[in-house]
Amino acid sequence: MSLTLRPHIAGMPPYRAGRSPKPGPDGRAWKVSSNENPYGPLPGVLEAVARSLEEMNRYPDAGNTEMTSALATRHGLDEERLAFGTGSVEVLAHLLEATCGPGDEVVYAWRSFEAYPLAVQVLGARSVQVPLTATGEHDLDAMRAAITPRTRAVMVCTPNNPTGPAIPHDDLVTFLESVPDDILVIVDEAYVEYVNDPCATRGLELLDVHPGVVSLRTFSKAYGLAALRVGWMAAADTEIARAVRSVTMPFAISSPAQVAVLASLEAEPELIGRVRVTIHERDRIAEELRRLGHRIPATQGNFVWFPAGELTHVWFDAFREAGLMTRAFAGEGLRVSIAEPDANDRILEVAGTLLR
Repeated sequence: MSLTLRPHIAGMPPYRAGRSPKPGPDGRAWKVSSNENPYGPLPGVLEAVARSLEEMNRYPDAGNTEMTSALATRHGLDEERLAFGTGSVEVLAHLLEATCGPGDEVVYAWRSFEAYPLAVQVLGARSVQVPLTATGEHDLDAMRAAITPRTRAVMVCTPNNPTGPAIPHDDLVTFLESVPDDILVIVDEAYVEYVNDPCATRGLELLDVHPGVVSLRTFSKAYGLAALRVGWMAAADTEIARAVRSVTMPFAISSPAQVAVLASLEAEPELIGRVRVTIHERDRIAEELRRLGHRIPATQGNFVWFPAGELTHVWFDAFREAGLMTRAFAGEGLRVSIAEPDANDRILEVAGTLLR
């Protein structure tokens, strides 16, 4: 090929999506590799989407007007602080695009969300990965020490994907107060709806702590709109949100996706009920796994983390043979999503055999 690719793009691996499962011995299979919501759309969503399809010959609202108004009202925010994208990962990419370039540094904990190093690499920037603690938590002191004059952004994931712990709110406030004002701080709260620890980070409150803070959220998880791809952000500085809106492709979010968001927001009582069920199952599974002897970190997401180390591939195969497709991180561990009760019971059955 005569075309020359940019050096940091050539050979760059694609994002690795969760794989589909194969049936176990009883013919049943569950995908617990992608932290998806196991339940269908909330009441009213399918009807709203169907109505929107009648006008698929028209472009969607490029300004996301109704979504912006609805979220601003719900959270008491200035509309100019908000921006949207096709999933929170796209909003993240646009935030980095607006602030980072070749040679700049981005600090984040590791292991964390797999898209982080890819989003940094595509810009020619450099990842500065700070190891998690032994309990799968962010080491905020080490992250602060990793900030240099070349640092343009810091990313924190709370609850952390894939390990599960949420960052205590007061600890993150103290951290932010020590971060220079000219650094973007992205607080990735993709799983915020599942958080029930009163001491955990409250991202929208951080907008008053540091001028570069952004709270990043999604409708893919608790709201069950993963296939429609809608993420959003709220920024401390309206200029940050304006920059993201400027680099986002026009008409990025489809009309069906926009109306699905609005209908989902109207179904808040049903959402709360479903989230409570998932939290109950998460806590039940984590408690039972610890009783079995597994070192499961405290989790505030819709998943649990098995720190399997060198046994990761062996445990992955054990789950797979039982009809459960998990997410494996070679040499580190497995992330297992909370699913339907039958799947969760199967997870416990398999987990009970792994330490024998």
